[in-house]
Amino acid sequence: MTGEGPLIFLIAGEPSGDLLGARLMAALKRRAGGPVRFAGIGGERMIAEGLDTLFPLHELSLMGIAELVPKLPNLIRRLAQTAAEIRRLRPDVVVTIDAPDFCFRIAKRLKGQGIPFVHYVAPSVWAWRPGRARKVARVLDHLLALLPFEPPYFEREGLPCTFVGHPIVEGGAASGDGARFRAAHGIATADRLLTVLPGSRRSEISRLLPDFRETIRLLAPRYPGLVIAVPTVPHVRDSVASEISSWPVRTILVEGDQGKYDAFAASEAALAASGTVALELALARLPAVIAYRMHPVTIGLYRRFIRVKYANLVNIMLDRMLVPELLQENCTPEKLDAAVTKLLDDPEARREQREGVAEVARWLGLGGPPPSERAADVVLAVVKGRKGAV
Repeated sequence: MTGEGPLIFLIAGEPSGDLLGARLMAALKRRAGGPVRFAGIGGERMIAEGLDTLFPLHELSLMGIAELVPKLPNLIRRLAQTAAEIRRLRPDVVVTIDAPDFCFRIAKRLKGQGIPFVHYVAPSVWAWRPGRARKVARVLDHLLALLPFEPPYFEREGLPCTFVGHPIVEGGAASGDGARFRAAHGIATADRLLTVLPGSRRSEISRLLPDFRETIRLLAPRYPGLVIAVPTVPHVRDSVASEISSWPVRTILVEGDQGKYDAFAASEAALAASGTVALELALARLPAVIAYRMHPVTIGLYRRFIRVKYANLVNIMLDRMLVPELLQENCTPEKLDAAVTKLLDDPEARREQREGVAEVARWLGLGGPPPSERAADVVLAVVKGRKGAV
């Protein structure tokens, strides 16, 4: 690549990483004080910010051993291709975003070649495999943490680590317009609206949507005016649309962040896959039930190493089960139905969740500088340090 300004190579491997990357790119352009160039791997949001992606992001969006094994040959090829492209471009910094299995292998391959690596989203060593902190410290130059309690785990291994805040605090999750959503879709004031979020990975959707569909079938007779909003992302849109077309109540496919946040504001409760969206729901003060299924082989291995009692970060940070979690063998339509029914029928249960997440929102950085700008400042400092050392 030719042109002026630092060259920043970014790698994102999940839709959530694509969003982080896009916000980081926008912040870098604002705070660089001059032109900045980008290369790497990302999704639609990063492409919109000026990234010419090396290959589609969804090729890296895999979860668990059972899902990974069939894709290994392509992943090995993409590892080699990405490392070769970084060697060719010699960027001023490589910023890897989540997707640690792929990103840390790239960093390890290029260690010692004079290219600094900054990783965005600290591995959850507090949850499982604490020995990863030492391994990560050997291949990275700086780590950006989303949670305030994470830096000490890595700093004691000699890796500079900066808490920048969680991206959901600048994502607009708390700014939805429920009246606008109801008006746009002709939803009456008396209608009960439930948001259903089946995840962003194809494996999540294939496992969770059948249970969610049967849960809706159980709910439908008791709530005659029930309407379902189903936010989705582009790469799984068609699969989700096909699945929900046969649901027994009116179901609205929602696209785009603003539409999702408006749906949150219009809803009484949510049924969601475990993941980042659970934090978005917390910030939106939308009471939720969290569900998840993994391949039996994958969960069997994970259970040997997981060190936390909960799956949802809200519950982990509070150290109590505020948001119901129904995982694996407990993720059944009957149990999901009972948990969602409690939220729909019990105002006190909804109030308890809304009040309980307020402290978590502050811990995540709500009210401070935008996390993307904090992260951009660190990346630019690394670039400046490298140039000063040359």
